[in-house]
Amino acid sequence: MSAGWNTIESDAGVFTYLLDNLGVKDVQFEELVALDADLLKQLSPVYGVIFLFKYPTGEKPTDVPKDGSFDFDAAENLFFAAQTIQNACGTQALLSVLLNKDGEVEIGQQLREFKEFTGAFPSDLRGEALSNSELIRDVHNSFARSSPFADETQRLATADDDVYHFIAYTSIAGTLYELDGLQPAPISHGACSFDDFSEKVIPVLQRRIERYPATEIRFNLLAMVKDLRIKAREVGDEDWAAREEAKRTDWRWENSLRRHNFVGFTGEVLKGVVEAKVREGTYDSWIAEAKTRTKKKVEERKKSGGDAEEDEIEL
Repeated sequence: MSAGWNTIESDAGVFTYLLDNLGVKDVQFEELVALDADLLKQLSPVYGVIFLFKYPTGEKPTDVPKDGSFDFDAAENLFFAAQTIQNACGTQALLSVLLNKDGEVEIGQQLREFKEFTGAFPSDLRGEALSNSELIRDVHNSFARSSPFADETQRLATADDDVYHFIAYTSIAGTLYELDGLQPAPISHGACSFDDFSEKVIPVLQRRIERYPATEIRFNLLAMVKDLRIKAREVGDEDWAAREEAKRTDWRWENSLRRHNFVGFTGEVLKGVVEAKVREGTYDSWIAEAKTRTKKKVEERKKSGGDAEEDEIEL
């Protein structure tokens, strides 16, 4: 892995344990499979949502957002940080929700100290402080997929790249805000109480998705909610509590796998397969068949409008 910020997945287990490792208490993430206010409300209390989408690299910045309005005054009264480094947007988005919920959520001593330290900073310096936080960066990177082939180089994305970006939506002081570190200020989407958040945020998300072609389906939405194990115990639902504990066990296992690369193991398996094919006398036909299948897949991808190799970049 590099010494900078590595790409992490938009995954409920990753984000839940990322916050847990930062010292946050009684919070988890849940993936939403539909833009349904009733489904979101069932997870109440909902502190905010994290939205992952394909970033339109060809668009030029404007003085007016496509939806909502910039609230420059709010940038001084809530936690809003400019994004100053690539690959940090996932963690920055979840902190944009979390650090505006201090008092509603136990954010832990270290994050509270970070919030207090950066409280008087303008958004660009807050972004620099976040990018340079060893604590936050190290926890973030601990959830990146391990790879012996990490690319240390940085380059600007082009219009041909698939670039993905995380942003946050949350209700703060009676207003629904979109918090995007690539924008100059928080974006206000109108009045919104904490209880109204589910009904108010869904139409905003729907309008954003409608900007894309109907064939574009690469979106992901995660809700930051109260630990569902606590909710299950509060209502005395033992089956629900058991399912939530099993989910946590699965998340811990998946996160442990992310910390390891299997290149060596894969190489040994491949050597064993090759040796077996040579002994059987089927090596040449096996290679020829594999080349035919690969060529067919490349041709099918080209016909569908895709590239034989596609880059994915996180802003």
